[in-house]
Amino acid sequence: MWRLKIAEGANDPYLFSTNNFLGRQTWEFDPNAGTPGERAKVEEARQNYYKNRSHVKASTDLLWQMQSLKEKNFKQTIHQVMIKDGEEITHEAATAALKRGVHLLSALQASDGHWPAEMTGPMFYFPPLVFALYITGHLNVVFSAEHRKEILRHIYCHQNEDGGWGLHIEGHSIMFCTALNYICLRMLGEGPNGGQDNACEKARKWILDRGGITSVPSWGKTWLSILGLYDWSGCNPMPPEFWVLPSNFPINPAKMWCYCRVTYLPMSYLYGKKFVGTITPLILQLREELHVEPYHTINWRQKRHLCAQEDLYYPHPLLQMLLWDSLYTISEPLVSRWPFNKLREKALQITMDLIHYEDECSRYINIGIVEKPLCMLACWVEDPTGDYFKKHLARIADYIWVAEDGMKLQGIGSQTWDTSFALQALLASNLSSEIGPTLMKGHYFLKHSQVKNNPPGDFKRMFRHISKGSWTYSDQDHGWQLSDCTSEGLKCCLYFSKMQPEIVGEKMEPEKFYDAINVILSLQSKNGGFPGWEPATAGSWMEWFNPVEFLEDIIIEHEHVECTSASMQALALFKEFYPEHRRNEIEKCIDKAVQFLEDTQKPNGSWYATWGVCFIYATWFALSGLAAAGKTYNNCSAVRKGVRFLLEIQTDDGGWGESYLSCPNKVYTPLPGKRSNLVHTAMALMGLIHSGQVTFLHLINITNIFLNYSDH
Repeated sequence: MWRLKIAEGANDPYLFSTNNFLGRQTWEFDPNAGTPGERAKVEEARQNYYKNRSHVKASTDLLWQMQSLKEKNFKQTIHQVMIKDGEEITHEAATAALKRGVHLLSALQASDGHWPAEMTGPMFYFPPLVFALYITGHLNVVFSAEHRKEILRHIYCHQNEDGGWGLHIEGHSIMFCTALNYICLRMLGEGPNGGQDNACEKARKWILDRGGITSVPSWGKTWLSILGLYDWSGCNPMPPEFWVLPSNFPINPAKMWCYCRVTYLPMSYLYGKKFVGTITPLILQLREELHVEPYHTINWRQKRHLCAQEDLYYPHPLLQMLLWDSLYTISEPLVSRWPFNKLREKALQITMDLIHYEDECSRYINIGIVEKPLCMLACWVEDPTGDYFKKHLARIADYIWVAEDGMKLQGIGSQTWDTSFALQALLASNLSSEIGPTLMKGHYFLKHSQVKNNPPGDFKRMFRHISKGSWTYSDQDHGWQLSDCTSEGLKCCLYFSKMQPEIVGEKMEPEKFYDAINVILSLQSKNGGFPGWEPATAGSWMEWFNPVEFLEDIIIEHEHVECTSASMQALALFKEFYPEHRRNEIEKCIDKAVQFLEDTQKPNGSWYATWGVCFIYATWFALSGLAAAGKTYNNCSAVRKGVRFLLEIQTDDGGWGESYLSCPNKVYTPLPGKRSNLVHTAMALMGLIHSGQVTFLHLINITNIFLNYSDH
């Protein structure tokens, strides 16, 4: 059986940590674990998921829940509450359901105080890691037969009926993910006509029916060129000289969104090297399987701008096409000749230095899973036997998650984020006397997960921002500050600071609160909004040069409703506890943030979210932020319009629901059948509570949904 291990890693010479691996979660296969009955339950969960995969795409983390509840010897002693239509909802029934949820949530806490959970979904995460390990000869070293079995399970579970794979588990099939997952299947040992339910044959047909893999978008072209399934001459340039541009240049790395920057950093290194892995017999077979014309007759130059219609979410504007063509025809031929080739050599070295800096700052976790295999491969290309590459190998496990739908890779762990919200939910229950040990462990985790220092050295020259006092999305080792994660962590620690230390532990020192405030205040933009990771200093015109066909708004930092609201709430709460610390700055900051929320509200009263689905999620956050700033239904038209939006989209059963299609379409889209779900109902209800507009009738209808959903 697969088992989740918590906060381990001290015995590996290639692992190092800033806080003894607090929050680290890694899966390990133990062939002797579990009773026959437990193993049967795991297999039953897998089979049930596969049978229902076309209706319910997301897993429910049953493997982790089974393990945690067994380790805690958890037995739910409070009977499930069921309310019939028309039946009165009593205080006792509501309290019983609340206690059931609180006790279950407490039982799912890990031994180090955090709440483990998966943060997965995209179908382009795992294949690049498999590719990098295949190229370096470590595929069978890192992934055992049991690993490969679960990786394959996940790919099969999320193959669409037409044979392809979507950008994420809910999405329509696209060339990018279909090509990557097909190659991944073949590298994991499946034959050209193998795989569960003819997976490979169906996927290959989907690809060939659309003209073969030459129409894969730019990120796919990069990985296929690395593998030797495409040619670098068919790629738009990614010159490493970009990383030596002066800071006063209109387009430079310091102005890029950090995820985009750290993605193209190793990409440009590999492009500058024109690196191609060993052409193995499998690669030669794949050339025949995935192209519609003989490989050596393909005119790669003509394929540079080719992109499958299924992948084309952000068409490239003419200005961008002209830029790529100019670089392709003028600058690239120049840097391949003396003396300009000396500039490329220098640029490659600077690029590699930046990669090493990012690796060290994140303890080789890297900012995310898209960047991880690219940085790891770049280190191997530089030195196949060096310690840099070995340190990368040691951190692969940090991304792995196992559930009933198989093994997948997380974008990055969500330990701090999930723990902050779990603790706020538990505190809101007013049951602290029953869950003291849970609160104390959670408080300990947050206190010891706060980032202690800024990035080392001259971090601004390395395109980094201050991080001392922040919280990351995952754990302290990750090192990347976030405005909303810092705000939610700060809120929790402030709440704990007014509670009895014998219940929740000693409160955090005031200086550490001040450090968190420094980070939050440093991130606000001129328009009053808050970005996620770094100050948003670039002009929106830079998005014209977004080279990614299937994503938009990824070149520069943008302000977000969610980050703005979380920051407002944290600042307002901090002001209550420390009213004299930077008071004028905090008040001005909150006022500007209010203006940002009012300015970004949609005509129908909603707000658009970046980090959740979607209008309900953002409207909950916006109303919460406005309430923290003292705005009410009576004194703020934005609150009134937000409330009206939520009430207008309430479903017939009293709940709320929203499709993920709201995100790409940017128009509120209900779930099929206009059904409700628990998460969106909770978000909408919290928004209404913050606005002070929840009537008794609303509570009766909505509480009925919550009580009948409570099955543990």
